[in-house]
Parts: sequence; structure tokens; C-alpha cells
Amino acid sequence: MKMDREMTENLRAKLGEQNYKKLMAINNAKLHKFLSDYVALCNPDKVFVCTDSKDDLRYIRESALRNNEEQELAIKGHTIHFDSYYDQARDVQHTSFLLPKGVDLGPNINFIDKEEGVKEVRGILKNLMKGKEMYVRFFCLGPTDSVFSVLSCQLTDSAYVAHSLDLLYRQGYEAFRKAGSKGYFFRVIHSAGELENSVCKNLDKRRVYIDTEDEIVYSTNTQYGGNTLGLKKLSMRLAINRGFHEGWLCEHMFVMGVHGPKKRVSYFTGAFPSLCGKTSTSMMTGETIVGDDIAYFRNIKGRMRAVNVECGMFGIIMGINSKDDPIIWKTLHSPNEIIFSNVLVTPEKSVHWIGKDGDIPKKGINHSGEWWPGKKDEKGNGIDVSHKNARFTLNLMRLENIDPKLNDPKGVEVSGIIYGGRDSNTWVPVREAFDWAHGIICCGAALESETTAATLGKEGVPKFNPMSNIEFVSIPLGRYIQHNLDFGAGVKKPPKIFGVNYFLKDKQGHFLNEKTDKGIWLKWAELRAHDEVNAIDSPVGRIPRYEDLKRLFQHVQGKTYTERDYVEQFTLRVNEFLAKINRIIAIYKKVPDAPAIIFQTLEEEIARLKEAQGRFGDYIGPEKFL
Repeated sequence: MKMDREMTENLRAKLGEQNYKKLMAINNAKLHKFLSDYVALCNPDKVFVCTDSKDDLRYIRESALRNNEEQELAIKGHTIHFDSYYDQARDVQHTSFLLPKGVDLGPNINFIDKEEGVKEVRGILKNLMKGKEMYVRFFCLGPTDSVFSVLSCQLTDSAYVAHSLDLLYRQGYEAFRKAGSKGYFFRVIHSAGELENSVCKNLDKRRVYIDTEDEIVYSTNTQYGGNTLGLKKLSMRLAINRGFHEGWLCEHMFVMGVHGPKKRVSYFTGAFPSLCGKTSTSMMTGETIVGDDIAYFRNIKGRMRAVNVECGMFGIIMGINSKDDPIIWKTLHSPNEIIFSNVLVTPEKSVHWIGKDGDIPKKGINHSGEWWPGKKDEKGNGIDVSHKNARFTLNLMRLENIDPKLNDPKGVEVSGIIYGGRDSNTWVPVREAFDWAHGIICCGAALESETTAATLGKEGVPKFNPMSNIEFVSIPLGRYIQHNLDFGAGVKKPPKIFGVNYFLKDKQGHFLNEKTDKGIWLKWAELRAHDEVNAIDSPVGRIPRYEDLKRLFQHVQGKTYTERDYVEQFTLRVNEFLAKINRIIAIYKKVPDAPAIIFQTLEEEIARLKEAQGRFGDYIGPEKFL
């Protein structure tokens, strides 16, 4: 694959001699062709090729300030970025897979014809960077020099996006040089488009397209990280597809170290839909974090091992306070390199967000411009002090609870996998699946999460979200479930799988769990992973014994855990479980290629529930199964 002379000269002219030398130091013709193509199409005034050097990374940070995409705050290293008022979340409507004719990924996936989509987005990208600078960025997904490593190159005209990528991912220029002509890589092309007052002007041309066949992501006329940080959920879709074909997994999961007896650390991964406790679980006091969002898994010598794809955190800041989130709170108030987005900036250049300690400021600047309490938008809707999806971006090394194996090229051996959703009336707080297939199907593939009034205006409606991955699965859902089943079957000792629920309520609508109780469910799961405590077999899995939880509450939290609380929390609600399972069966009956084992496993669970119901009634206390 060679560039013709005209393309080479055009590229050299745009890059200048120094940047051209940086590019050509990477012996990868596919990379050269990719860059040449999009430099010609997008027509930037100049191009900056960023290596891993401190000087080049400093240039990116300074460009974000120089371009007014970020502004400095009072604490050293802190900056603020604002997205457009109407560009504050993932654009689901305009996010689509580009599929060739005849390819169908099923009803849960947005897609358009590939030929038409490529033509449309290239039309939007034509001359879209005129008058701007293109930044050429190289990264490694997963630790460098690892069997897990996936190289990625993103082109962007946003220094804010380029700066954010630096905090979230491992630098990859040298990895590209080392890989040379043999290195395959994910490609991302992004342009914020025309800006007005430093935010995107033409949101009607906002597009986010994913082409898994050619492993390329397109993003136009948007600045919000979920649409523009192409190495995040967008490349996650590419990785799910590649992993399916190569025999490994990419999952929407945290990775954390749970600390057990005698200084033992057991590594757990977990999948939770939004607002269900994913980040708070991965950041539990006393434990260590490897990652909070995306993980790659491989079978290495018969053991399931995992890495954090990223090395940073693009976290929701709403609700973070000193009591519930002491580690993040301390980090957000220390001199570090942190980008805040869409929070309030006071005249003193401090920041405030929904749920932060202290009084709400009387004035400031936020994503809506000048702000004051009671301000409303043009439609009469109240504008909060910060956006509900306001974020902070930081490198995980800034956290005092970072696990020392964050960058281990061998990854960590997985002892347990956790699936959890928002469920007010069915799942018990924690249960262990009987085996890998039971866990994948009855905890993972059956995962639901109830909607909240804040998001959809109607609370308590269960939304199907298998493995917390429904938005990102890039292969047919039935094959995705089967791939997870097959992966575990190939591991000599697959990790134990657990289902958790932090949102169970009593008949009066009161929560039956304290926020900190999740730490006890983790400690119990860690002990179960090593078969160090017994469990009670129920129709839906193995549940804790009261004596073990009582001891853990006292030892870990110094808290008295009553038998009454235990019985309330772990009483099996048979009819609610039956209704949930029947909902899941009905959904999978409409899924092409749904594995037969899904229906077999769910029907077996129904039979166990009905047998217990016949003996003990509709609500069965845990003591009945002793």
C-alpha cells in the first residue's frame, strides 16, 4: 500500500518537515494512507503529529487553552471545558453502525447502509477542518507490550478532545513505531466542526458512525466526550467485534481488587447500567481500583485474566461529596491535571456541581452561560447549577486507591464477576450463580435496570440491558451471549459469578440496604471465590448465611447486623422472580440465534421457583432453604 507522489507532497506540505519526519518514523503504510486521505478530505491549515514526548503533550494542553476550549481554574492543573447546551450526552439518534447490504445485527442495534453512511459523513467532513489544526494522536488500549494491547490512532481538530485522551489512555507513538508494518490499529476521525463561542454550531450535522468491518469510527459536529473520545465506547464496539472473531472478550466492566484475609487481593470485574453503583463499587473504601469502565479478557494458560482498557476516568460528577466519595473528593480538590466539564465556575474560579458539599453559589458561569439560581432556558425549563451529566477527566494514577497492577501487561486473574442493576422488588442483595452458564444467563443476560423519574419521567419500568452492554454490542445478541458462554467453558476454573442489587425496597418503598452495605456483599463474594464460607442453596442461586454476614458487618464496619434485616433482605419473592424471568424469555424469543441453553436454564429456574412456592408460599425466608 503506497501513496502516490501527489498525496505524499500534499501530506508533507500540511505537516511540515518536523511533523512529516515524526509520521514517517512509523513504518506503517496503512497509517500513512489513513492520514493522507483525511488530511486531504478535511483540509486543515496545519497538522501536528504528537509523539509520547513531554514537549508534545505540553503542546496539546497549551493548545486547548490557546484555542479557548479550556480555561484555567484556581487550583493548579485544573481546567474547565463547556460543551454546547444541546451537546451534553451521547447522541443515540445519530449514532449508528455502518453495515454492508445483507448484514443484520438485530433489532437492538441502530444501523444504516454502509455505502450511504460513508458517503454522507465524508461529505460532512469535506473541508470541515479548514482554518484549524489537526492533531494526530497515537494510543494503546490496554497496557503496552502486552498480548492485550490494541493500537489506536485518532485524528481530531479539538485540542480539548486530544487533551482528554492523554488523561484517559496510554501513549502509543512508540508502540506504533515498534509494531511497524505489522501493527493493526483502530482508526478514529473526529471534527468538532464550526465553532461559535467555542462550542459546536451545527449540531444538525452531528454524526457518530461505527464501521466494524474497516475498524473505523467517524464523529462530526460534537464535543461531548461520549461522542468524541473515539477510544472509549466507540472503539469498544470495534473491540467486541474483533474479540468475537479472535476468541477474547471486551466488556463494559470495572476491574477492582477486593482485599481479603491475610493481605490477599482477589480481582473482581462488574457490569452495572448507569446510576446503578458501578463507579461507587469500584471505588469502595478499603479496596483498590484497576479500572471503572471497560475491560478486555483473555484465556491465558487456562485462567481468565483482565486488563483495564484505559488508564483514566471520565466520571459523572453529580452527587460526589466528601462523605460518600472521600477518595475522589480529595483528588478533585488537590493540584492535579483534571478537566471539569459543564459544572459551574464561580468568580473565584472554583467549581460547583449538583450534590457538592456547601451552599450553592449565587452566580457563576456554566454550560448555559451566565447562571443564577432560578435561571430557565428558552423552553421554560429550570437550569441546574451544573448539568446532570457533567464530568471530570483525570488519570487514575492520581487516586490514592489505585491498584499496583493497573499497567501489568499480564493483566490480573479474575476471581469473580458481578452483575447488578436497579431493582426495587426482586433480586436479593447478593447471590452466587450455580455455575458459569447459570451466571451468564440468569445474572448477565437477564440483567434489567429500572428507569428513574429523572431520566424518562416514569419511575420503576424495567429496561432490558444484558451485561449492561445493549448499546454497544456490535455482533448479533444471540452470538454475543454464546461467545460469553464459550469463553467460560474454555477456562479451566472459570470465575464465580454474582448478582447484586443495591436498590431492593420493602412494601412501604423504603430501601432495605444502606449505601455502604455493598462493601459487605463484596467481602462475602471474595470469601466465596475461595470457598472459605458456606452458602445456602436457593432456587435462584447461593445466598449468604446470617452468621457470616453478621461477622463481616461487625469486623469490617463495626456495625450490628440483625437477623431481622437479614430475613427482610434475603426473603425470596417468588412471583416477582417468575415475572422477571418470563419477561426475559419473551425478549429472547424475539432474538435471532438465541442459544437454546438460555431457555433451558431459565425454564429450570422457573421449575425450582414453582417447586419452592408449592412448599413454602410466595415469600420464602432464607431459613427455609437450610
